[in-house]
Amino acid sequence: MGKTILIIDDEHDMGVMLRRYFELNGYSVMLAENGRSGIEKAGKQPDLILLDVNMPDLDGIEVCRRIREYVSCPILFLTARVEDPDKLAGFAAGGDDYILKPFSIDELGARVEAHLRREERRAGTSHRVWFDGSFAIDYTAREVRFQGKPVPLKPKEFAIVELLSAYPGQLFSKERIFEHIWELDSDTDENVIMEHISRIRAKLAQAGCKPYIQTVWGSGYKWVKS
Repeated sequence: MGKTILIIDDEHDMGVMLRRYFELNGYSVMLAENGRSGIEKAGKQPDLILLDVNMPDLDGIEVCRRIREYVSCPILFLTARVEDPDKLAGFAAGGDDYILKPFSIDELGARVEAHLRREERRAGTSHRVWFDGSFAIDYTAREVRFQGKPVPLKPKEFAIVELLSAYPGQLFSKERIFEHIWELDSDTDENVIMEHISRIRAKLAQAGCKPYIQTVWGSGYKWVKS
């Protein structure tokens, strides 16, 4: 079997259909029909998670928030409807993408492959970069440290740091950051980027290091050169 996908969806028929599709395409599949079961199975560290948003008891946003503490793989929300506040909540919880129901199964398969390929490319960048002698970004372990202590960034927060720090001094518009990190060319919401940048700055400040991300008003953000 190839990569492992965890499907968390309370609709039995939907879960079975997705499992059959991905198994036929060479994936190993785990299926959970409620949020609590999904949280338990996420501990087995799948390569990607498909997570239904509208579930009883624990909804997908809460499930995502809980498993993000110990799971770093891509999480793709499945939902029949999504508004901007829903997107903000989902991305803030650690989600990576939204797939609207009803969807083309082949399009879903292509999205899954794209996210897995991106994770493989990231895993291939094996190096650590130091800034100012005490602030380090480990692109392999996907972690940030200041004076040897880890700065607890969520996956999307690290992805933004990873992008900006790789090109110190280069300006990135909000739209470019959104497209690079979330790979969604439409429905760009500047608030998503602003929320994440704000949280990154707060965590860096709490750790005691300087704010490396500079705002260029009306244009975007850039990583301050050391």
